[in-house]
Amino acid sequence: MKSIIGIGNALTDILAVMEDDSILKKYRLPVGSMSWVDAEMASTIWNEIKDRKIQTMPGGSAANTITGCAVLGLESAFIGKVGDDELGLKFKEGQERIGISSILLHGTQSSGRSMVFITPPNAERTFANFMGATLEQGPEDLKEDFFDGYDILHLEGYLVQNHDLVRRTMEIGKKLGMTISIDLASYNVVESNYDFLHEIVENYVDIVFANESESKSFTRKTPEDALDELARVCKIAVVKIGAQGSFVKSGNEKYRIAPFQAKAVDATGAGDMFAAGFLYGYSRGLPLDVCGKIGSLVSSKVVEIIGTKMDDQTWEEIKNNIAEIIDKA
Repeated sequence: MKSIIGIGNALTDILAVMEDDSILKKYRLPVGSMSWVDAEMASTIWNEIKDRKIQTMPGGSAANTITGCAVLGLESAFIGKVGDDELGLKFKEGQERIGISSILLHGTQSSGRSMVFITPPNAERTFANFMGATLEQGPEDLKEDFFDGYDILHLEGYLVQNHDLVRRTMEIGKKLGMTISIDLASYNVVESNYDFLHEIVENYVDIVFANESESKSFTRKTPEDALDELARVCKIAVVKIGAQGSFVKSGNEKYRIAPFQAKAVDATGAGDMFAAGFLYGYSRGLPLDVCGKIGSLVSSKVVEIIGTKMDDQTWEEIKNNIAEIIDKA
C-alpha cells in the first residue's frame, strides 16, 4: 500500500455547544455567520470557552483528508504551521494519536483555529475563524526530506493563494516522482487564482477533486463537460455533485458514482472525507469506480454528525462497508 503526505492550513476545530446565544451577542457574531477575527479577539474567546465542555480536533481541509487516510490504515503525514502554544500542542497530539506523522513548524503568531458555536433552538452553527500562524507558512519552510519516502502528495486549494508555497511544494513532489492531488477548496479561491491554478494543474497535478461550483469556475462548464475538460489536463478528474453523487474520469474511463443514503445534519468535511476514501482506494490500486464508491461512502458518514470527528464505532462500520465494496468489485 502506498503512503501519503498532506500540506495545508493547520487549524484546530473547536466545537462548543451553547445553552443560549449570549456569547454570540457579547462578541457580535451574527447567528449562522462565519466571521474572521483578529488575534486579540480569538484569544479572548478561546480563554472564555476553553474550560467549558468543548471538542477540539485537528482541522483544515488537507488535515481532515489525512486524518481519514490514517484511520483507514494508510501511512500518513501532514505539514503545517502552528503557534508555540496550547492549541498547537493539541493539534500535534490529536494527529499523533491517530498515527499521523506531524511535521509542524512554529510561527510567531498563535495557532489558527475555527471556533464553532452550536446554539438553540435549531442547532445553528456560527463560526469565528482566526488563521494565525498558518498564514506564515512559506516556501522557505519546505525541505525535500519532509516528502521523501511518501508516494502521494495532497494539497488543499486554500493554500493556492500563496503561489510561491504551492509552486515549491509541487516542484518537490514532481522531482520525487510523487502522485500529486489537489482539492480545489471553493469556487471563490478558483476564481481569484484562475490563471495560476490552471498553470499548476496542467503542469504538476495528477488528481483533481472539485465540487460542482468549483469545476464550473475552473472550466466555465457544467459538471460532465467540466469533468471532460479536467480529465484532459490531469490523470484523474473527480467532480462531486452533492446528493446526486459524483463523476470520475481518467482517459477514456468514465464513471457515474451513486451517492450513499445519509441523514445529513452537517456538510462540514464531506469533500475532505470523499478525498480520503478515494485516495485510500487509489493507494491500494483499486479500480477508479471502486475508489469513487469508497469516497462516497466515507463522505456519507461524516455528514451525519456535527463536525468532522467520527467515533471509533463509525469508523469500524466504514471499514466493514469498504471491505464489502471491495469484495463485490
